[in-house]
Amino acid sequence: MPLNSSISEAVPPTSVASPKATAVLQKQLFRASIAHYPNNAPDMSSAMGSAYEQSIEIFTDGALVIEDNVICDIGDYATVAQKYPEAVVSDYSGKWIFPGLIDSHLHYPQTQSIANYGDQLLSWLENYTFPAEMAFADEEHAKNIAKVFINQLLKNGTTTGFVFTTVHASSCQALFSAASDINMAIVAGKVCMDRNCPSKLKDTPELAQRESADLIDQWHNNGRNKYALTPRFAPTSSDAQLAALGELATQYKDVFIQTHLSENRDEIAWVNSLFPNANGYLDVYDKHHLVRERSVFGHGIHLNQQEWERLGEANATLAFCPTSNLFLGSGLFNMEQARTNNVHVALATDVGAGTTFNMFKTYGDAYKVSQLRNAPISPFEGFYLMTQGAAAAHQLDDEIGNLNPNTTADFIIVEPRFDELTSLRIGENASFEDVFFALSILGDDRMIEQTWISGQCCYNKKENQHALA
Repeated sequence: MPLNSSISEAVPPTSVASPKATAVLQKQLFRASIAHYPNNAPDMSSAMGSAYEQSIEIFTDGALVIEDNVICDIGDYATVAQKYPEAVVSDYSGKWIFPGLIDSHLHYPQTQSIANYGDQLLSWLENYTFPAEMAFADEEHAKNIAKVFINQLLKNGTTTGFVFTTVHASSCQALFSAASDINMAIVAGKVCMDRNCPSKLKDTPELAQRESADLIDQWHNNGRNKYALTPRFAPTSSDAQLAALGELATQYKDVFIQTHLSENRDEIAWVNSLFPNANGYLDVYDKHHLVRERSVFGHGIHLNQQEWERLGEANATLAFCPTSNLFLGSGLFNMEQARTNNVHVALATDVGAGTTFNMFKTYGDAYKVSQLRNAPISPFEGFYLMTQGAAAAHQLDDEIGNLNPNTTADFIIVEPRFDELTSLRIGENASFEDVFFALSILGDDRMIEQTWISGQCCYNKKENQHALA
């Protein structure tokens, strides 16, 4: 029998609609099956994910204890419950607790662009992306979409996103402000473009530098917000603009850098014509001090060996966006090359060319891509790439990506048997890897029971409530 009479599977005792309104000071204990990576998986060059299977920590009947916004303890329920007789206990037996998921590359202005038909990268930008982003000159529109966007993340179990905004500084303000309302960890930046885009979306090297610097001063490390210098991609930034952003990267050494790299062969040919003095696509960024730790490059599908080696040497990260790569017909990411060259990889949705906000489904497509390359990504590795692996790549694993004591209480409660089919497919005592893989193929947002941010329940399926109502 449980040790505390206040066991429930009820809504948490705080308001879901305004999670910052009241602080939860009493210890809370959550009983469920639990899985996380407490440390970085060793030997990243190993094939077929054996290192990931050996490094995961699983508690079949587990307990997670939080107080205020911090994780206090984790372990087997029988042991942990005895240590905290005063804790309010919520019993989620039969469900799973995972760390909050990390989406390492997506575009909140493209929330309305998802699921438009056809086109490859360059025509997609012209026909869908740029028209959608022009609307963000309206600050109220940006605020409204920021709320919808964050609620979609929460509904799908994502608690941290690396987000492109638009060229409008106010669009970045809107996103940071909405995230701050629920104390959510967001890495974002104003998109910088001074050529090869509509005139309404152009800035200048000077404006890009000044507005980016102002946003850094206002938002970087303000609460859980972090800033990312964000040139959209090489074709839309001149050498002068990349140099101006490189100056900021040199000045602010702990900010992130996010952009796109080698997604599409026509794009690469265009880059080569625009930058004839560069030794390939990556070198365009490298010449301007934009290849380093905390640099996150979306896609990286068509890289040469020199570029793979340079990414590994720089400790930079590739965001693997399988649903987008398949949808736009861009190509198949080479996970084996990433392992061989010790390049950090993190999974990402790339909404809106990406077709889902759901990171489980994103791994499902990553598995299919890797199957086509005859090197399938195991469920253990897939889970790692959206939790601890991503956090470690971004140098944030002291705060997010795991369920270690003293980290921030970002976690999700997952119902593996949420409908008739999953109840038939997933046994009551199914192993972690079977549950995770089956949900990556069969799951959707219905499997997310609750999403907790900084120790507050910000999404509850049963109440159908979001933090930003």
